[in-house]
Amino acid sequence: MMTLSATGVLVANAQNVHQVGNQDIAGFQVRGVQLQQSQYLGQQAFKMSMPATSYQNPDTEVLTDRAMLAWLPVDFTDGTIELDVASTLAADAPAYARGFIGVAFRISDNLSFEGLYLRPANSQVDDQVRRNHSAQYFSYPDFDFARLRRESPEKYESYVDVALDQWTHLSIEVRGDAARLYVNDAARPALIVTDLKHGAAQHGGIGFWIESGTVGYFRNLSWKPLKLHPNQ
Repeated sequence: MMTLSATGVLVANAQNVHQVGNQDIAGFQVRGVQLQQSQYLGQQAFKMSMPATSYQNPDTEVLTDRAMLAWLPVDFTDGTIELDVASTLAADAPAYARGFIGVAFRISDNLSFEGLYLRPANSQVDDQVRRNHSAQYFSYPDFDFARLRRESPEKYESYVDVALDQWTHLSIEVRGDAARLYVNDAARPALIVTDLKHGAAQHGGIGFWIESGTVGYFRNLSWKPLKLHPNQ
């Protein structure tokens, strides 16, 4: 098992499964967010939030997916990423907030990355269009949700049964230029992406991601490479 110690040192076992302790905060890098040790629903977890001054204003700017994340600078290419997430709305969350919470992977040194995230608030409403936008893929910086929705309607998002204020298990399988998102141990993926925009050669870190109005909780992060990158 590969654990992140208080000094940020990574050690792997023979099975090459990498696991991060729920209080091992030292090795994370952050951008645009605060990351701290916390508890949620009785479980030790990382708590991630952003200042209200960073919320996007739809009256003055186009809403987009940004690099608001905390990540480990590992060298992940192909494999499986697993973790539990819980999303709550901040007290000052804007009206468009949906509890945006997810995972960034293959995060390069210049912060280009692939991302998969949930909009838990959408999943529970009586509006089928919004329900269909419960899970989302995006690729930072060039392919945000709006561009993907405009150029390829319905291809990069789907419905999944999730909710605010509860733990949700995510499993992401990444191989080449494809990724599959499994939610709450379902046998079949909630979302399949077969053309990751950065391509199969992209590699890099793994991280937690949120957007405006979300207070996110993350725990039990682990990953298992399908094959080792030469630099690992």
